[in-house]
Amino acid sequence: MVQPTGIHHIAIMTGDMKKQIEFFSDVLGTPLVAIFDMHGVPGGIHAFLKLDGGCYFSLVQLPETADIPITLGITHAGTGAGNSAPGTMQHLAFYVKDETQLLAMRDRIRTKGVNVVGPLNHGMCKSIYFAGPEQLTLEVACPGMPVTADRWVDPSVLEKVGITPEEAQVYANPDGYAGEGGAVKQPDYNPAKPHMAYPEDRYKMMLAVPDEALAAMSEHSEPPVPA
Repeated sequence: MVQPTGIHHIAIMTGDMKKQIEFFSDVLGTPLVAIFDMHGVPGGIHAFLKLDGGCYFSLVQLPETADIPITLGITHAGTGAGNSAPGTMQHLAFYVKDETQLLAMRDRIRTKGVNVVGPLNHGMCKSIYFAGPEQLTLEVACPGMPVTADRWVDPSVLEKVGITPEEAQVYANPDGYAGEGGAVKQPDYNPAKPHMAYPEDRYKMMLAVPDEALAAMSEHSEPPVPA
């Protein structure tokens, strides 16, 4: 069955790349493994900090980023219970394997002078909560009891969000599509579907270019530092 196998990276905008890298390297112990001019984005800088387990925490800085105001309730939630605009990140939860590691992370964060709340027991996980630079709302969580649909899909909440029991069954059992070796062609542009916010003429041009040609035009496979 074709489905994602994990998170490769989560990208967060920053107006102060150095401050974010310093915080995550020092406070959370995530090593900086890459920083380079962002591919295909003039003036952009992209950085990656490695997480234990093979995924990355990523930062993006553009020339105008620092000029965009942080507005709680719009751009940022500010807490794990706060509101923010649809499509924005409400909070970011990192993973550790057990409560021993969770408490060790709490110790580490507190030794850096950063306040931490928790662990709080949510059943499916135990979590600690703290803040990062630029009003990031952060969490570290370890697994709790097994998460199974019979215990964790609440029929009353399905009803609140307009999901019928029949629809819930469909969502719990995605189709078993196995792929076609990359042979499926780009579908026609449909304004009813989600789309990236490129200028429309440029975006439609990108969709019309054959996959191989677009890949060749956008090749950035070599690291910025020569071997």
